[in-house]
Amino acid sequence: MALTETTEYDKIEVVSQYKYVQVRKANVIKKDGVELTRSFERYVLQAGTLDASDNLVDTDLSGEPAEVSSICTAVWTTDIKNAWKAKLIADKPA
Repeated sequence: MALTETTEYDKIEVVSQYKYVQVRKANVIKKDGVELTRSFERYVLQAGTLDASDNLVDTDLSGEPAEVSSICTAVWTTDIKNAWKAKLIADKPA
């Protein structure tokens, strides 16, 4: 009677003009190879944040699986990062 728990990144979507990357992570528990339960966690990655001087600081992808990191790297082009930075600056409170 072996219980195993695995994590699957089963849905990765790129949305919006700013190329947000939405990730769904499934946590799967199996007993003797038969799935008992599956729970989901979702999160969104954005191209970066602003520092105190309004410079864009790239999102740290070091903790992400290779597939998620590769997608982020591919879609977060210089043009996307510049547009995202401009939006963040425009949205800052006065």
